[in-house]
Amino acid sequence: QLQLVESGGGLVQPGGSLRLSCAASGFTLGSYAIGWFRQAPGKEREGVSCITSSGGHTKYGDSAKGRFTISRDNAKNTVYLQMNNLEPEDTGLYYCARVYTIQDMCYLTGISLWGQGTQVTVSS
Repeated sequence: QLQLVESGGGLVQPGGSLRLSCAASGFTLGSYAIGWFRQAPGKEREGVSCITSSGGHTKYGDSAKGRFTISRDNAKNTVYLQMNNLEPEDTGLYYCARVYTIQDMCYLTGISLWGQGTQVTVSS
C-alpha cells in the first residue's frame, strides 16, 4: 500500500521551532518531488513548500519564506520541514504529498498522493 506518514507536530509557543517529517512506505520517496501543505481551521489548504527528488530545487510559499526550510534524506526515505520562529497563524494540520515536477523543478500542485496530516498548534 502506498502511504505518506507525517510526524513531528505538536504544541509550541510563539517563536518556537518544530521539525516535521514525512516518511514513505510502499514506494521509493527519492523518486518523487514532495510538498508540504497546511490547512487552518475554516481556511483553504495552502501550499507551504516543495522539493524535487534530487533536492536540487526548492520552493516556498510566502508564509514560509525565511522561516521554514525543506530538506530530504533519500537514504532514509524521508522529507523534513524545519519550522522556526513559529507564529499563531502557523497553526493547522500539515500534510505532505507527492507533487508535480518537470525539468527538475517542483510545483505545489498536481498531487498524486496525500498523507494523513500532523497537527501543529502555536499558542502561549
